[in-house]
Amino acid sequence: MADSDEEYVAEFDSEDHDDDLGEDDEDDEPDTRNVIPGKSSRRRGKRKKQREGHELLRDTTPLQRGIIRHLILVLDLSIAMTEKDLRPTRYLLTLRFAQEFVLEYFEQNPISQLGIIGMRDGLAVKISDMSGNPTEHILALQALRAKDPNGLPSLQNALEMARGTLFHTPSHGTREVLILFGALLSSDPGDIHQTVSSLISDKIRVGVVGLAAEVAICREICAKTNAGDDSGYGVALNEQHFRELMMETTTPPVTYSKKQAANSLLMMGFPSRTVEPAPSMCACHSMPSRGGYLCSRCGSKVCTLPAECPACGLTLILSTHLARSYHHLFPLINWIEVPWKKASTSANCFACGNPFPAVPPRAQWEARENMAKGMSFSKRCIYLASGNLEGTFAVARSSYKLQQEVWMQTVQT
Repeated sequence: MADSDEEYVAEFDSEDHDDDLGEDDEDDEPDTRNVIPGKSSRRRGKRKKQREGHELLRDTTPLQRGIIRHLILVLDLSIAMTEKDLRPTRYLLTLRFAQEFVLEYFEQNPISQLGIIGMRDGLAVKISDMSGNPTEHILALQALRAKDPNGLPSLQNALEMARGTLFHTPSHGTREVLILFGALLSSDPGDIHQTVSSLISDKIRVGVVGLAAEVAICREICAKTNAGDDSGYGVALNEQHFRELMMETTTPPVTYSKKQAANSLLMMGFPSRTVEPAPSMCACHSMPSRGGYLCSRCGSKVCTLPAECPACGLTLILSTHLARSYHHLFPLINWIEVPWKKASTSANCFACGNPFPAVPPRAQWEARENMAKGMSFSKRCIYLASGNLEGTFAVARSSYKLQQEVWMQTVQT
């Protein structure tokens, strides 16, 4: 890393140059030239596709994933976070990205839980309890801005605290730990390999995002807790790469185990919001309020959803929460842009029925389409399964009808 913006740009441009030279090699086999710790050829190929607009054609293979997740976010609060190789400092940038991560995590996993732990002075400190409310975690992260990083981190203490927090989580959900590690050492009171063995027996997955350089114990922890797959460990090259590594964790992980659980059904409640004429105590905070959600089983009132009923333990969610988590199991089929030449054949969006913008004169759109590929200037796209323009959809429109049409066509074929 460098200390000036010019040096950051130079490093990124040289990376682009290497990617252009090895374009044919990235898809077939790993590129062994100029290997940088924590950076795989798969991630380099992904960023190259994003720059060229080819990220629209993604892998849509349905996989078994754990959509009910329990994640512990571990922050490095040691003296190593005062370095300024990431602007403004590692510490402040980590807090900002952690807040963005919390929002994106609950956006992609609304029925999941999250807790935050910090590493400071060789100890593990709890920043926020396991909860499904993103506001509580963001307020706890904002309070850390008034404190300065100090001491050395302890991976063992942080993992032991995370293991104790995840020990009582239900077996139908995943158990995950994401560590943002800025130091090059760990001050541990005992044998960390025994802690790793305990994590494996408790089926806890660990991912690490390094901010300095590759650390052998971090890669070993990721590999052993993820069935030999060490792709969960990465070292950030710059601010943007740091954010990309964090946001990759927002997607639910693929289930490794081939054994199916004995209980395949999970009981949930779908309460509606009620407004009472007089304030009453809620079961979650013991505070008086007029509005809330009544548990479908015992009638206890909670303030927000999703939540677990404090009285009977029933999972309380909304139907929209379940739908937003379900899309990870059945992703939409790929879609491609429709050129201006064929744009006039469709006047309305197939999913929502809204009209498309008028087709401009030929001289205006020919120059724009030659500038870049992978972006639909015509505001029209078509999914690859149809092969014709009868199923043309508007760009950036989310519609359940679109997903239903794709599913119906998949079943018929």
